[in-house]
This record gives sequence, structure tokens and C-alpha cells, in this order.
Amino acid sequence: MPSMCRQCLTTFDDGARCPACRSPRITSHPELFDLSIAHMDCDAFYASVEKRDRPELAEKPVIIGGGRRGVVSTACYVARIRGVRSAMPMFRALQLCPDAVVLKGRMSLYVDVSRQIRAMMTDLTPAIEPLSLDEAFLDLSGTTRLHGAPPAVMLARLTQRMQSEIGITGSIGLSHNKFLAKIASDLDKPRGFSVIGRAETEAFLAPKPVGIISGIGLVGQETLKKAGINTIADLKRWDRGDLIRRFGTMGDRLWHLARGEDTRRVKPERAVKSISKETTFHDNTDDTDILDGHLWRLSEQVSARAKARDLAGRVVTMKVKRADFKTLTRRHALSDPTQMADRIYREARALLDATDRLGSVRLIGVGISDLVSGDGADRGGDLLDPGATRRMNAERATDAIRARYGQDAIRKGRALR
Repeated sequence: MPSMCRQCLTTFDDGARCPACRSPRITSHPELFDLSIAHMDCDAFYASVEKRDRPELAEKPVIIGGGRRGVVSTACYVARIRGVRSAMPMFRALQLCPDAVVLKGRMSLYVDVSRQIRAMMTDLTPAIEPLSLDEAFLDLSGTTRLHGAPPAVMLARLTQRMQSEIGITGSIGLSHNKFLAKIASDLDKPRGFSVIGRAETEAFLAPKPVGIISGIGLVGQETLKKAGINTIADLKRWDRGDLIRRFGTMGDRLWHLARGEDTRRVKPERAVKSISKETTFHDNTDDTDILDGHLWRLSEQVSARAKARDLAGRVVTMKVKRADFKTLTRRHALSDPTQMADRIYREARALLDATDRLGSVRLIGVGISDLVSGDGADRGGDLLDPGATRRMNAERATDAIRARYGQDAIRKGRALR
């Protein structure tokens, strides 16, 4: 059976250990060297970056997120063993794991690490479809002659480079389409490499719960359950026409996925429509200084994402959720696009100041939309604000210093509020 050592990348016919280095980290599969659609997913990405930079946290449960009113962005595998999951309310996570080290995310750093990983992917293929900062689909079809090795070997080499050069681990799912590759990447985390071949597709899927289908959440699972559909095998027993009549166009998609069929191509760099960031407070607040400090931090995070993608926005959005759970959203169209934190913050602050009957706030958010290339951003200046150009130049100088000496090299006073 075709086999590969994930330690030294030796390929061989079969065996429990690598014949070259004797490592037991072996991946074997009849179709191992014939498949070319992959999904790479970093392992607990945000938490892994923090542990990389703070080795003393290596064996400790680490949660990235806000205060007790916020939610978990991600958790390391030590915390996950205790039951902590992404999007879980923070108070619940701390009940399950009271000794967790809770850290605020450093989005600009995560963006930078993501860009390094993306560059490594580009060395393998131009057909990369990012799903988020820490995961992407790759199509390595036709690259064997170029690299002198099949896609499986090149993907194993990618995760090796990620760990040795960046200090981040990832898991690979390899299959014949995107649906199955994404499922495969989650089968053996962390540092996994799982394969789902054509011959085994339907047998593999049959006993799996319908929740394994991306996009079928708890509500969708409950809807399918009412129709007697709990597993992929249940779904496969339905006639295609009946599924369409019952569930519309989603029914047709389910019919195909139940058979492991997915004709979607890997589409390089999906268009981003907006960039936003929000935070939920531990306690409701009407303190303007506290709101101002959060507006600045959120504006910095939105700016960092925009700069990393070389994008700028023509519209700035400010959102608040009041204590009564009513959401207020305000927008302002700019004369020219921006990616600068200072300008995003000032526009958002003006929108906040203009909001009547604000009252006590439990959530605040900032975003930009109507995105364009960053090439033409922030060129117009502001005749009514003579200091705008000076602040813009200062921000660019700050970006350069942080790129060289780290994100904490310079911090604005308002960020400490």
C-alpha cells in the first residue's frame, strides 16, 4: 500500500515504521498519491501563536477571548479536553476550566502569521482558497511534475515548514473534493494527516451524523431529524425529488453530498465584502472613556486586517448593542477609501457621538465596507483637519516600527483605557 513518512517524507510501499528514519508517523492509503484536493487547518491557531511566544504556557489551558460577558475565540487542546469550545460563553468556559489562562487576542499578529503561512502555500500552488486566517483549500492537481513529488508529500512538507519556520502546527485533509477534504482535516487533530479516497467515500460517510456537513448547524440538524434523517445513510435513502420538494435547493445539495459528490472548484481568494470587529463587555457600561478605548482598539484591529489584505473601505460602520439588546448601527460614506486606524476610529467616534439615547451598552463594534484596493487609499487628506496628514504619517511610521520590533513596541494611551 502506498505509504509516506511524515517525519522525513520518505515514500515506500507499506510498513508500520519508516524504513529510512524508523519513525512511526506513517500515512498509508491506496489512493495516497492520486489525490490532489486538500484542506489545511491550523491547530488552535490563536492559542498556538500565544504559546509559541510564551513557552511557559505550553502545558497550560489557554483561552483566547474577552471577559465573562464575551465568548471564546479559540482554546488550546488542553482546554478543549476540559470541554471548552469556540463560541462558548466565557463564563461557561471558566466554569469548565477555572485554571485557564485567558488572553486577549492580538489580531494584527495573527494576520502576520497567517500571511507567512499563505506564502508557503503559494510555493505549492496558486490555487488557494482561504476560508479564514487559519484554514484554506488547496488544489495541487498537475503539480507532481513541477515539484518532483506527489501532492501528499508536498502537503506534509508544508506542515513541516510551518512548524520549523513559524512554530505553528497544522492538520491536512486530502481527498478528491472540497467537502471530503474539509471533513478529513478534522479527523486526526492536532498534527493530523487524513485521507478519504474515492473508493471508500460512501462507506465512510454512511454512519456519520448529518452534522458533519458544513453549514448544517443545530437548527438544521433538528429540521432533518424531524424528517427522520439523523445520519448520512438516512439522507441517502431519500429520493432526490422528495428532498428537493421538502428542502428546496438545499435538498439537491444534500442528495449529492450524501454520495460524496461536490463539484465546487477551489477558487483563489474569495472577494471580501467587509472587515469588522466587535467586543462584548463584562459589565454593561455608559462610560464614554471606556467606549472610546474600545473603539480605538477595534479600529486598530480592523485596520490591521485591511492592511494585511491590501484593502481599504469607502464606508465606516459603528455598531452598539444596548443593555435592552436593541442593536443600533450607524454608517458614514467617505470621500475616499481608508485603511488607517486613526481615520476609522475618528469616523466611528463621530458616529457614536451622534447616536441619541445610547444608554448603557453591552457590545460595540467597528467595521469598513465597500472595499477597494489599498493602492488608492488615504490620498485625499482632509482640508478641515490639518493634523490628519501628520497622524497618518505617524501611523505608517508606527506600523514600520511594530513590523520590526513587535506589536507592543508602541501603544497609544487611549488603548490602555
